[in-house]
Amino acid sequence: MTGGVWLLRRLVASVAVVFAVITFIFILIHLAPGKPCSENLDPRVCILLTRQFGLDQPIAVQYWRYLVQLAHGNLGMSFSLRRPVWDALVETVPFTLQLAGAALVLDFVVGLGLGIYQATRVNRLPDLMLGNVTLFIYSLPTFWLAPILLLVFGEKLGWFPVGGASDPIFCPQVDSLYCVADRLWHLVLPATTLGVVGAAGTARFQRAAMLEVASQDYVRTARAKGVPERQIVLRHQLRNALLSFITRFGLAFPFLLTGAVLVETIFAWPGMGRLAFDAILTRDYPVVTASALIASTVVVA
Repeated sequence: MTGGVWLLRRLVASVAVVFAVITFIFILIHLAPGKPCSENLDPRVCILLTRQFGLDQPIAVQYWRYLVQLAHGNLGMSFSLRRPVWDALVETVPFTLQLAGAALVLDFVVGLGLGIYQATRVNRLPDLMLGNVTLFIYSLPTFWLAPILLLVFGEKLGWFPVGGASDPIFCPQVDSLYCVADRLWHLVLPATTLGVVGAAGTARFQRAAMLEVASQDYVRTARAKGVPERQIVLRHQLRNALLSFITRFGLAFPFLLTGAVLVETIFAWPGMGRLAFDAILTRDYPVVTASALIASTVVVA
């Protein structure tokens, strides 16, 4: 199979997966209980809005209209925000990318470092202790870890902000180094929540990869020739173990994007995950479907 044929088949399969995801989400959100209109809204106004957005039409008709709009690059109009969905995503996606990027850096630096450290001290006390710690952290659910970090380091100790992405008083009007530092300070808790569990998994994965490479003949030969241990670890073990790590590293980012929904909601981080969560509660169909479209595209890509 030539490279062009493989690429074409992969592209067609990716488009089919994304199409299946948005179809499933579109049907599911329309069949879910509730309606976009608020219970406190005048019924006559609700009827007018329902007709305006075409929600009184059969699901098949609404789905076809959505596909036609999507083909023209139109993600629709948000019911709750009263603005184009594209504009809302342009504002929120950068915040999600910042959060996922920071969590990915934490995952990479801490996880890789711990994995290498454990592999060079296999079955010793530091390795055994770190193995238990990383296993414990890896088993922590995000919905438990996030409020614990928020309550302890935000509310109790007051070391970090308890929510938001920046100082609401100064930073909206001031573009300065202070605001950059303030954004990073607000990013610590949510990024730690999202990245520390992945770092624990990365540490265990990297340790196993390093030990697998250590059993290869060329590593044993280098050690028998008297090559310094540091050179063996860096030049032979780490270089070859990183090949599988890079693959895992590339797959981690899409799942960080999808996992940011809960973290952004708990820490009031104004990203796409929180936007999607609020849209689900308000039955804002266009926003939910557009968020699923972006998330599935990133995962498939």
